[in-house]
Amino acid sequence: MPSLFNMPIDRLRGIGASRARLYNKLGVSSVGELLRLYPRTYEDWSDPCKIADAPENTVCCIKAAIEKVLKPARIHGNLTVFKFIASDGYDNITVTFFNQKYTYQRLSGGGKFLFYGTVKRYSGGYEMSSPTVSDINSAGIHPVYPATAGLTAKQIEISVRQAIKLLPENINDPIPKEILKQYGLCSLDFAIRKIHFPGSPEDIENARQRLAFEEMLILQLGMARLRSVGTREKSSYIIGKDYSDEFKRLLPFKLTAAQDRAITQCIADMKKSLYPMNRLIQGDVGSGKTAVAASVCYTAIKNGMQCAFMAPTEILATQHYKSLSELLKGSGIRLALLTGSVTVAKKRVIYDDLENGEVDLVIGTHALISDNVAFRSLGLVITDEQHRFGVKQRAALISKGTNPHIMVMSATPIPRTLALMIFGDLDLSMLDELPPGRQKIDTCLIDSGKRNRAYNFLKKHIDNGNRCYIVCPLVEEGESELESAEEYIKKLGKTVLGGYGIGLLHGKMKAAAKDEVLSAFAQGKIDILVSTTVVEVGVNVPEATVMMIENADRFGLSQLHQLRGRVGRGKDKSFCILVSDNQGNNTRERLSVLCRTNDGFEIADEDLRLRGPGDFFGSRQHGLPELKVASMSSVDIIDKTQTAAKKILGADPDLRLKEHRGLYFEINRLFARVGNTEQLQ
Repeated sequence: MPSLFNMPIDRLRGIGASRARLYNKLGVSSVGELLRLYPRTYEDWSDPCKIADAPENTVCCIKAAIEKVLKPARIHGNLTVFKFIASDGYDNITVTFFNQKYTYQRLSGGGKFLFYGTVKRYSGGYEMSSPTVSDINSAGIHPVYPATAGLTAKQIEISVRQAIKLLPENINDPIPKEILKQYGLCSLDFAIRKIHFPGSPEDIENARQRLAFEEMLILQLGMARLRSVGTREKSSYIIGKDYSDEFKRLLPFKLTAAQDRAITQCIADMKKSLYPMNRLIQGDVGSGKTAVAASVCYTAIKNGMQCAFMAPTEILATQHYKSLSELLKGSGIRLALLTGSVTVAKKRVIYDDLENGEVDLVIGTHALISDNVAFRSLGLVITDEQHRFGVKQRAALISKGTNPHIMVMSATPIPRTLALMIFGDLDLSMLDELPPGRQKIDTCLIDSGKRNRAYNFLKKHIDNGNRCYIVCPLVEEGESELESAEEYIKKLGKTVLGGYGIGLLHGKMKAAAKDEVLSAFAQGKIDILVSTTVVEVGVNVPEATVMMIENADRFGLSQLHQLRGRVGRGKDKSFCILVSDNQGNNTRERLSVLCRTNDGFEIADEDLRLRGPGDFFGSRQHGLPELKVASMSSVDIIDKTQTAAKKILGADPDLRLKEHRGLYFEINRLFARVGNTEQLQ
């Protein structure tokens, strides 16, 4: 439907400039986008029940005639109550409306109507409060759209009915006919019409199955094309000799079996194939991914390659630089740290050393993709927490070598379904065991009424020589209704913790100031580190035994798990305290998962189920557009569309054939939401 996507929404009757702006808030600027604004749910008016048969505490539809109009009553100032007595021929029901003068005037003339709402029973009979009212010829399944302030679901429905009439007789279906037939999918024409105005529950299911398949197929194709940028050529760097055993002799500890297995898999990738390694090293917090990276870098460098290690933040880059320097001590490998805070003079030296091959391994942030950075022989690129980088940033670093090997590290446990989307073309190495010394962290959920008891618990640990974290979501007063970290510290000073050393860490601090605070905390000069989520990664203090997280309901489960992973790194038992006054069932269910398990992958699955992929990482930088119909928890559809996508791209990698033009258009439209269309051209 390209033509309708080019037709502005205000071309529809009843939509002027102001209402068009309201539609824009819903992501709708064209008639085509309106047709892709699917109902969030449905009201079933197709089979009205008798008043006496109405289920309790469940919305339903009844058909009744107005028998009596009661006199309006004004209560509580400006609140007017309108009541009617209606009958279905067997029983009477009192129907009540508040401040709905139009409805009162409409029903006062009598007649039969459909009422959709909840029937309540009481000693004197039945009552329905503020139901939706419609004419008796409106029986059927009614769509309910995601409204916004100033734009009701009913107004959207009226506009959609207009838009449906503009559909051409023959809609160009983006999915090839053979795939529709293979997977038993209905046509796009049927799906669009029935998703909005179904004749039966079966219509809804068929339409949703078709649209979910299409959306997931488009996503699969788009992600595959994004991933394929710069990865189709043969590698210029093949490993001749494996130096893994030599590296292990440098270590003061023994690698786990999972680490050994991951290293072996990486080296095999770099030896056996003409094409670059493309591998994801995925493990829970503290599973030892850095040691795996160090070993692979050691072998790569011994085979004449340079390595680049890119991290998303300066704190994490600095942490990796220190860790890798320690792991590679005595190896003769030359390392450099390149971040935004490095002085201009020092950067010039690093630039020259990289270009001349004087630096073997450079660790850095986005500074690595600067135009000034050039390598003599970049053969291995490692990105840590890759979902935090944009597609262009990753491609820019890879382009500084001639088809280098690629290793992706993730300490954020990613459910299999989501990993298929983001890392579908990567081979996977799982670090599914923790090194000796890592302990289970006990987690509890409290409300703010028990905060002082929690402070006493922190005091006890500090008195025993340990340190504690307190995480707040915000920094400055006024960002929202939540307290800022700075204000929090002022109040903390008036509690039992007031006599201890308290430090503040947040993302708006300069790198040098952050390092100073972290160093003081690591050395014990600071007992309590009050921080925003900047502490989520890159901080390793074995003496820290308590993580207290304020307003825990404002974080995703995976992010909470990452924060919790800052403790439990030493010999002493560690704890995590979640503080939340949100009593919502969904919130309590989410947070209880953290109390039940320390398994990051179980937590990630639950996070995905409860919050969806859009919010999974707490960031939109992972490059996944928000899905409207498809679900990331549907392994069946993901598997089917992945198979279909491989078949399509195998026959037409650039989607230039006539039968794939619709797919090409839909991919660009979907990925325009996250700004990745340039990479798809």
